Amino acid sequence: MKLSARNRLPGTIERIDVDGLTAKVTMRVGDNCIVAVITREAVEEMELRVGDDVAAVIKSSSVMIAKE
Repeated sequence: MKLSARNRLPGTIERIDVDGLTAKVTMRVGDNCIVAVITREAVEEMELRVGDDVAAVIKSSSVMIAKE
């Protein structure tokens, strides 16, 4: 698969919460978690399951930095 997005973060699905037409997919990326809200149909078509190795592909016009 070729994509124009350059920010690709490999991780593992930890949780999938389906609610009606949408699903919240939580994935572990190193010490961090990323949550994506996608369609239920996408979860079913991709046959996503907890434990699957996946990648978060991020394409954004801006990125914010925070310092604690």
